[in-house]
Amino acid sequence: MTHAMLKGSNVPLDTAAVRAVLCWTPGPGVPDVDASALLLGADGRVRSDEDFVFYNQPRHPSGAVRRLPKKRVGQGLTDTVEADLGGLEASVDRVVVAASSDGGTFRSVSDLRILLYDATAGPDREPLALFDVTAETGEETAVICGELYRRGDGWKFRAVGQGYPTGLVGLATDFGISVDEDAQEAAQEAAQGAAQGAQDLPEAQDGTSGVPAPDFPVAGSPDPDATVIHAPVPPQPTVPPVPDRAPAYGYPQPPVNAPAPVPSPAYGYPQPAHRPDPHAAPEFRMPPMGPQFVRN
Repeated sequence: MTHAMLKGSNVPLDTAAVRAVLCWTPGPGVPDVDASALLLGADGRVRSDEDFVFYNQPRHPSGAVRRLPKKRVGQGLTDTVEADLGGLEASVDRVVVAASSDGGTFRSVSDLRILLYDATAGPDREPLALFDVTAETGEETAVICGELYRRGDGWKFRAVGQGYPTGLVGLATDFGISVDEDAQEAAQEAAQGAAQGAQDLPEAQDGTSGVPAPDFPVAGSPDPDATVIHAPVPPQPTVPPVPDRAPAYGYPQPPVNAPAPVPSPAYGYPQPAHRPDPHAAPEFRMPPMGPQFVRN
C-alpha cells in the first residue's frame, strides 16, 4: 500500500534498501531537475565533501548511496537516488534527498513528486510512499524533498519540502560542503556559452547541424582508428637550370655551372707550331715554350 504523504509526515521503513525516484514532466520553459543526496552525521552536517552525492559525484565511496541515470517514463522524466540502509556506516544519521533546477525556478515545475520504493522488491512493485513537492514561494532553485533518518534500530522517511533560492550551492554549503563558488559560476557560464553556441549553429532540414562535415577523416579526428586523408597537393612546375656554357656533344659532360678547367703546360716536348699572327711584325718570332736548356 502506498502512503500519500503530507509535508512533515513520516513513515517507517521495513526494508534494507530504498530507491527515491524524482518524477516531473519536461516541456518548454520547464527547467531540468537533478536529484542529489547528502549523508549527515549526528550534528546535521556532512563528515566530508565525499558525503555529497550528485551529478558530478554520482557514487559515495562506501557504495551505500548512489545516483542512477535519468530515464524517460511515458511523458515524464525520472532521476533516482538509491540507498542501502543496511550498508550505511553507523556514523551516518540521516540521508537527505534533494532536487535542484537548472535553467529556472521550481515555479515552472508544477508536478514534481518523489516516490519511495523498496529496492529489494521486483520491478512491478508499488511505491512505499508518495510525496508531491510544491514550491512555497516560486523562487526556489533547490528543495529538500525528504530525508531518511534512523529511529532506534530502524529507519524512517520524512516528507520535508524545504526550498532554497540559492540553488544546489546554497543547499550544500548549509550542510557543510566546501564549494568554490567562483569555479562553479565559471563552469556554469562556460556551459551556457557552449550551449548558446550550439543553438546559434544553423540546422539542416534533417535536424542536424548546418555545418558541413568532411567526407573523409581529418587530422585530429577523435577516432584513433580513422585513416587520415590529406588533400592532394598539385604538381609544381620544374624550372631547368641555365648552363653557363654550351654543351660539348659526344663526351661525358661536366657538372652544370662547374668552372672550366685551366689547361696545364706540357713540359719537355716540342710544342706544336703556332700559326703566325698576320698583324705581327715580320721579324718577330714567338719564343719556344717550356724551360730552356742552355749549354755552358
